[in-house]
Amino acid sequence: MTQIDEKLEPLGKNISVIVSHEHYFSGDTVLLADFSKPKQYEKAAELGTGCGALVLFWEVLGGTKFTSAIDIQKSACDLAKKSVNLNKLGEKIEVIQADIRESIPGVTLGSYDLVACNPPYKALETGALNLSDAKKTARHETNCTIDDVTNAAYKLLKPGGRAFFCHRAERLCDVLESMRKNKLEPKKIRFVQHRKDSTSKLFLIEGKKHGKPGLSVLPTLLMEDDFGNQSDEIKRIYKFCEENKNGR
Repeated sequence: MTQIDEKLEPLGKNISVIVSHEHYFSGDTVLLADFSKPKQYEKAAELGTGCGALVLFWEVLGGTKFTSAIDIQKSACDLAKKSVNLNKLGEKIEVIQADIRESIPGVTLGSYDLVACNPPYKALETGALNLSDAKKTARHETNCTIDDVTNAAYKLLKPGGRAFFCHRAERLCDVLESMRKNKLEPKKIRFVQHRKDSTSKLFLIEGKKHGKPGLSVLPTLLMEDDFGNQSDEIKRIYKFCEENKNGR
């Protein structure tokens, strides 16, 4: 049962996530889930899972062998666990409260095929800090930096394992530098923009642990067509959500 400030958001295939005023998800989460789509036999992890929307969206897209959903905030983990239990996915998804800068209980280092993270976008001491501790943690590098994220991903991944991140275009150099410093070779990048005549505000990137140099720049993901409507690809990505909401 949800609390007063909680509500159910359908993701598709009869899977829903519980969100609250403090812990919710945005379109960036959906884009990253699609970009990082695991294979059904893979073991995956999300760093900074929040309400757990991304790992549940993975289940909509086909699922994993096993998923670890990790977050430092107890309130986020409690909410994510409620969603996992609601969807009867407790045997496939484990929610772990932990600081990724330290040892993570219950995980075996070097055992994951895939790690994804939608990290805090704002570097420390940039931008106005949100008064909410939960939102401050999600948006600003107060509890983890991009270096912390890439280092944790490196430790969790198998050799050849893949790391996926979503970040603001203004932080591209920081992300690339951090990935290489932590031996996650950037392999694919995709920029996201509203229309073809606008600038990119966001990018999705895939790195490979101990990968060989060689970066592919994928076609830009456009959010809208020339008439201001959702692009065909955005419609594809949101297809499960819309079908579930409309009861089809």
